[in-house]
Amino acid sequence: MAVKGILFRDICPILKNPGALTAVIDLFEERECDLCPVCLAAQGFLFGSLLAQRLGVGFVLVRKMGKLPGPTLSVAHNLEYGEAEVKIQEDAVAPEQKVLLIYDLLATGGNLYATCELMKKQDAEVMGCMVVIELNGVEKLKPNALFSLVQY
Repeated sequence: MAVKGILFRDICPILKNPGALTAVIDLFEERECDLCPVCLAAQGFLFGSLLAQRLGVGFVLVRKMGKLPGPTLSVAHNLEYGEAEVKIQEDAVAPEQKVLLIYDLLATGGNLYATCELMKKQDAEVMGCMVVIELNGVEKLKPNALFSLVQY
């Protein structure tokens, strides 16, 4: 989707290069070590699912409207080019469970902030947020810690 005035960054080169993909997961794993054990929740599920498998922890999808089956919880938020809503299955995260949030790209912080709010609804503890690419939106995430591999 092209939106005038919005620059989109492409993660596909990372995904098609096995060495680059391994390096991303290695860096996330190094950073995450002292947070174990956690459940991973992600909209950046291409990276999050690989990290969860490597760590031997559960993985939970956070998706946009209409993408998850069964009863869901949601949080609506504004994007710089419209509105959006993120959802999680009601039984995906247990109260007091420690959760690490993984996203591919942080553009405005809206989706990741909404995911933090979803975790609050579940009474889960957000241990931190990890993104491959950080463009903007860090302020929205405070007081949650953010780790990013690339900043523009």
